[in-house]
Amino acid sequence: MKADLHVHTQESDGSLSIEEVLSLAHANHVQILGITDHESTEGIAKAQRLAKDYKIQLIPGVELLTNYQGQEVHLLGYFTDINHPVLQTRLREIRKQRTALAYDMVECLKNSGLSIEWQDVEREVKAEGAVTKGHIMRALYHRECGCSQNWRDIADYFRPGGIAYLPYLQHSYKEAVDLIFGCGGVPVLAHPGLLHNPKLIFELLAYQPIGLEVYYGYWERQEILIPYYARLAEELAILATGGSDYHGPSGLIKLGQMEVPLKGVLKLQTYLSKT
Repeated sequence: MKADLHVHTQESDGSLSIEEVLSLAHANHVQILGITDHESTEGIAKAQRLAKDYKIQLIPGVELLTNYQGQEVHLLGYFTDINHPVLQTRLREIRKQRTALAYDMVECLKNSGLSIEWQDVEREVKAEGAVTKGHIMRALYHRECGCSQNWRDIADYFRPGGIAYLPYLQHSYKEAVDLIFGCGGVPVLAHPGLLHNPKLIFELLAYQPIGLEVYYGYWERQEILIPYYARLAEELAILATGGSDYHGPSGLIKLGQMEVPLKGVLKLQTYLSKT
């Protein structure tokens, strides 16, 4: 069975609708799908209905931006039921905070001489979710100033040291782990190879037993990092997952492209069945 446990839609910063994502998953023979929009589960109910029609096993999820020692850490949360009131209240709070931060990022870009306005970013937003750097990146790409740049160049603006790097510091990593567990979910540390300080992984996994996203396509030196994180997952995590981190057709990694071993997927489903 083919699995992809890291997929975004228009409910956050993906460019495809829920309907388009489910249709594409079916066309690409994905049989187990995780919808993990940033700070939003608003598309899950529709995705669950469509998944039944396509005979896809849907794992409801969310991706949270967190802070650990001043550094951004992304955390995936997978659930059986995403309607826990504590979870939904916190997601609404974070969406407002992240949208405010995105506005400040746009101001940083403008102050550095780039031709972009907040209205350009708003045109990229298709739902009521948080406005994020993903929307800003697409707006830059679609503006005249971005046509000669590739995605990696644009992404550099938002990395540490970049002109629009403003870390989100209002949701701690430990709080996020506790939130997911407290609401009946299973936390998974997302794409550890993108951590600014990769050595933090040992501290992050030591806090509580969680999963680790191992099979990920946006790392340079995949052939080295995937086996390395697979070993760490065996030693330090409760399971290993993976996915495309799919945001739309312009991405380098296509939905269902990553080979995700079923062992970790089945472990995740087993954990969720016990919550």
